[in-house]
Amino acid sequence: MSDLEQLAEHLAVNLRRQRRERGLTQARLAEAAGLPRSTLATLEVGGGNPTLAVLARLASALQLTLEELLAAPRARFRVYRQGELPIEARGVKKRVRVSKLLPDPIPLTEIDRLEVQPQGRMKGVPHAPGTREYLYCERGRLVLWAAGERVELRPGDLVAFPGDQNHAYGAEGRTPAVGFSVVVRVGVGA
Repeated sequence: MSDLEQLAEHLAVNLRRQRRERGLTQARLAEAAGLPRSTLATLEVGGGNPTLAVLARLASALQLTLEELLAAPRARFRVYRQGELPIEARGVKKRVRVSKLLPDPIPLTEIDRLEVQPQGRMKGVPHAPGTREYLYCERGRLVLWAAGERVELRPGDLVAFPGDQNHAYGAEGRTPAVGFSVVVRVGVGA
């Protein structure tokens, strides 16, 4: 595919996507840009050879830059199927499953899903100084021990605590507990 054909394809995909995201028909976008609808229809299928004035009108009507209008379209999402992200069995008798929920490294942040079997326990690793940890209980009875204190969480409860201290998680009751741990390092390396 030539460079010109590739640009025409980028323009076509970007025009269709941007028009649809804004809930516009071809006629409404063409009117907003001061162009015939047939010109827009041709460009949306990768045809035509638009002038700079036509491109500028379309970009203005869509509130985009010319670069955004002509750039290679970018995927808006990436689906990670079950089993693609790391899952680690941890704790006493491996009764806690820790699932990583951030596939890409985000500086100073961790998000994990904890599934703790009944009577299961796991020591947490103290994080860097200045760290805050947020533990949310989705299901069951999740218990947190930190600095000699015990907190029991029920579904919908959230506890915030300094994550740079010794802490542990557990489940009490007869059903597994499921929770989410969000660790944010505030003021460290920023």
